[in-house]
Amino acid sequence: MPPSQPTTTQRLSALYSDHHGWLFAWLRKKIGCPHDAADLVQDTFTRIMSSRDALLNMQEPRAYLTTTAKRLLINQARRRAIEEVYLAGLLALGEDYAPSAEQVAAAVEALEQISLVLEGLAQKPRDAFLMRYLDGMTHAEIADSLKVSTKMVQKYLVQALVHCHAALGVQVGRRA
Repeated sequence: MPPSQPTTTQRLSALYSDHHGWLFAWLRKKIGCPHDAADLVQDTFTRIMSSRDALLNMQEPRAYLTTTAKRLLINQARRRAIEEVYLAGLLALGEDYAPSAEQVAAAVEALEQISLVLEGLAQKPRDAFLMRYLDGMTHAEIADSLKVSTKMVQKYLVQALVHCHAALGVQVGRRA
């Protein structure tokens, strides 16, 4: 009788028990806070659980865990930076505008999604997109700020929107 292959649950359990302590120690050393390290370890294993295919072909578990944890750290840093900018913007509005914690979380989540979608887009189209859709600037104001023509601003905005559609997997239809 051939030896049976371990189930996904057994593989994940073995990965967790074999490498949890090592990953925690590595992250604690890297970020300095045991509580944040523990949270990130859990997030790393949760991410791996959500992509079960990774367990099937994992040759170097520590390298895979390290790469996953580093990506999560980068995402966390990006989110914090976005949150700081958003909160600074709220402070600039004054005390009259005080959104709830849920509204702040939703806004930060939306801004993070926008940031991820705009990755890989050239600087001027990204700036034009942000000026138009986040700052509400007119094409003329954007052109003045970027020191280009309004026609170029239109091209940048089309570029940005096509990029966003492609990043989101949305099919851009052509008119007949």
